[in-house]
Amino acid sequence: MSGDLAARQAELVAALVAGEPDPSGFDPTALAAARAALLRKRAGDVARHWPLLAAGLGADWFRTFARWAAGRPTAGSLRDGWDLARELRDQGTLPPLGAEELAVREATDRYDGHRPPRHRRLPAWGRANGAVAVQLAGHVHLLRPAPR
Repeated sequence: MSGDLAARQAELVAALVAGEPDPSGFDPTALAAARAALLRKRAGDVARHWPLLAAGLGADWFRTFARWAAGRPTAGSLRDGWDLARELRDQGTLPPLGAEELAVREATDRYDGHRPPRHRRLPAWGRANGAVAVQLAGHVHLLRPAPR
């Protein structure tokens, strides 16, 4: 019996946060409301870790994040923001503030898209859409802002 409950709970969580189909026996309207609330909370958490990215997107922040996050389970707020920023960069739609924030992150931390980010110990640099940041002796400097 407890295995069946655990399976139903896993099915519900997957439907709410990973884009899986709605499990039978649940009100679709209630599931949609819960899904939207969780997505808003997730967007807020990512915006706290990536404030310049969110500010750069302005009124489009939630819509952009929601479109990107649909059907993707979270990897954590820091990694979600990093993955979103890289995708926007690759699409050519990363705003200048987001480019500067991404360049600074790339200079201070190493992130391969799969494992958690790790702090860089050696001098390093990061680039995104024309923005260039350098990390030397633990200090990060934005050498060139992103074109506006």
